[in-house]
Amino acid sequence: MTQQRPDTDWGTWQESWDRQQEWYMPDREERFRVMLDMVEALVGPEPRVLDLACGTGSITDRLLRRFPGATSTGVDLDPALLAIARGSFAGDERVSFVTADLKDPGWAALLPYESYDAVLTATALHWLHSGPLTTLYGQIAGLVRDSGVFMNADRMIDTSTPRINAAERAHRHAGMDRAKAGGAVDWAEWWDLAAKDPVLAGPTAERFRIYGEHADGDMPSVEWHARTLREAGFGEARAVWTSPSDSLVLALK
Repeated sequence: MTQQRPDTDWGTWQESWDRQQEWYMPDREERFRVMLDMVEALVGPEPRVLDLACGTGSITDRLLRRFPGATSTGVDLDPALLAIARGSFAGDERVSFVTADLKDPGWAALLPYESYDAVLTATALHWLHSGPLTTLYGQIAGLVRDSGVFMNADRMIDTSTPRINAAERAHRHAGMDRAKAGGAVDWAEWWDLAAKDPVLAGPTAERFRIYGEHADGDMPSVEWHARTLREAGFGEARAVWTSPSDSLVLALK
């Protein structure tokens, strides 16, 4: 169990996670804005949401600030990020968290609801290879109510454009190098800080026992995601936002 201390500043940890993620994804807030625009457009301003692979609860945070009548279930396996999420939303009855492995066939049975208006995820499912991700998409289709939505914002690589990909990557990494020189904290440095924190040290060590340094999943194209989601049981699926490096795919039940 994560040690809870009244003086733990969960907001600061939440903020530092956001800044670290923005170092990799400068368009991260724009992705969230469009995601919530489409939630409102398709299921309204008081949705029941499943924040899939929720991490620190970044989606839930933005969801509830924009839609105070929404409710959210966050599900993840990472004990350190879940500790920050639970600390950040402690006492908020609109939010619950579930510890579950999305590769476990029975993970959905741990959720408090059988169906959701929207299942949302960002920068997480690239940890899965295409086979397990296909299975997961089928499970998600069973959780989304009729006329509900699933959205996945992540790195989705089109291998048919290698020169464009190389130029985009070089430009993005040049910007990351400039930000790093200005003091930005990267992934490894953030986890080093967490490992030194008296509250997060234990959960962080457990996190690395579960995951290792990083997963070696796939980053298939937008077209693969849309096709696989339709085959899983969604009626429509396509990208609703793209940047030079990332995409947001929406599937409508």
